[in-house]
Amino acid sequence: MPSSPRVFLVRHGETEWSLNGKHTGRTDIPLTANGEKRVRATGKALVGNDRLIVPGKLSHIYVSPRKRAQRTFELLNLGISDPLPWKAHGDPSSDGLACNARIEITEDAREWDYGDYEGITSPEIRKIRAEQGLEITWDIWRDGCPGGESPEQVTERLDRLIADIREKWHRPVMSGTGTASGSGDVLIVAHGHILRAFAMRWAGKTLQDGPTFLLEAGGIGTLSYEHHSIDEPAILLGGAFVVDIAEKGV
Repeated sequence: MPSSPRVFLVRHGETEWSLNGKHTGRTDIPLTANGEKRVRATGKALVGNDRLIVPGKLSHIYVSPRKRAQRTFELLNLGISDPLPWKAHGDPSSDGLACNARIEITEDAREWDYGDYEGITSPEIRKIRAEQGLEITWDIWRDGCPGGESPEQVTERLDRLIADIREKWHRPVMSGTGTASGSGDVLIVAHGHILRAFAMRWAGKTLQDGPTFLLEAGGIGTLSYEHHSIDEPAILLGGAFVVDIAEKGV
């Protein structure tokens, strides 16, 4: 049986706000120096012709419009033949293995809009809610964010992205009717909450089912299908990795 196409979920590297637990949605902040080092290490370990992500097998790449996600993509050890659809945020990864997949910037992959909770931590959110006379047992998966997005709004745009992936890149490969290059593998470079929500929707779970999946900053997760059937989406538990590096002075 042929291998089923996959979706690789790449969470952007560490930022000062992710390091401190601040909710980062619309705010465009750079990766930390350590975040860049970790992403480079992850790219070298997991991207290559004999590794998890084979550049020549990628059919399409979706990237969030936020520069922290775009910079993460630049560091992933992929050599893109076409110009980047954004002005580079720094030097690219040094090896640059050949990849002919097209890069698409999509708002559907941007982080959850945290609204009034942008830039603050979960303990601070609970304190604010207590002062407002609201329940302090706030859960983004159930309650969403005032002034930002609800779980229903996030679900709508993620379902749209999933449908785009399955109809354009996966179904043609799995049915043998497509002419697209590559194996149907798709790469998404985005953010923590939205990628966790994406995985839940991929598996047919509602966001209210809870934060079932975790993905560390700079980590990679893998989704695919069981029985080579587009009607049986699955999580590849053996295909979620994050590469660590030794800190200076340790």
